[in-house]
Amino acid sequence: MGVLIVKGRKCSPFPYKIMPLNEYAVTIELGDQIDEIIHQRVKRLNDALEERAFLGLVEIVMTYTTLTVFYDPTLIAKAGNEFPYSFVCSYIKDLIESLDDRSPTLPNLVEIPVCYGGEYGPDLDEVAKFHGLSLEEVIQIHSEPSYLVYMIGFAPGFPYLGGMSAEIATPRKHTPSLSIPIGSVGIAGSQTGIYPISTPGGWHIIGRTPLTLFDSKKSPPSLLQAGDRVRFRPISKEQYIQWKEGKR
Repeated sequence: MGVLIVKGRKCSPFPYKIMPLNEYAVTIELGDQIDEIIHQRVKRLNDALEERAFLGLVEIVMTYTTLTVFYDPTLIAKAGNEFPYSFVCSYIKDLIESLDDRSPTLPNLVEIPVCYGGEYGPDLDEVAKFHGLSLEEVIQIHSEPSYLVYMIGFAPGFPYLGGMSAEIATPRKHTPSLSIPIGSVGIAGSQTGIYPISTPGGWHIIGRTPLTLFDSKKSPPSLLQAGDRVRFRPISKEQYIQWKEGKR
């Protein structure tokens, strides 16, 4: 299988590259860095594919700079397309060229209550000491921005959030923790995220939210979606307990 590359704005609203991942999937590369404009393009193409899905489309997976499209070549062939890979590439190419490069609609803003420090944020002290800040300063810096959900990954419902201040960017732990509690809010490098399930991890845990981020019985199961905006709201331990008990 070949690689279809389209550059420049003469044939598309933005540069992209379509590459075969395997015989059941192609990856569309829309950039090479973590950037909100590139994310908007990935999201726009994702939404367009969901709205105008072709027969045989199985799944779409967003990342920071790419979109991977999984498809069923048997279904595509049965529909009269002798070469499924060529059909998918052509379909995506035509779809991209029908788009424009406008900003997307206003994102969904989700407020996440967080109890910082103490037993819920055991690494808050370490993050503060690493940067020469007080605990209150770290909390203020972390809870001030509106974060962009670039993608969901690593674990079901785990949001990779962009927009954290470099003032509290902290390297991953040298030794990962064997079990991070559900709802833990962590920092790793220049990113912050929330653990929707209990899992091992190397992020510095600075707080915990009482919200459920992933519920397989709901549709969609993930509270957050790529393209959403997130704002953290500090709450007390008492408020956290009340929230968990349904008494908020």
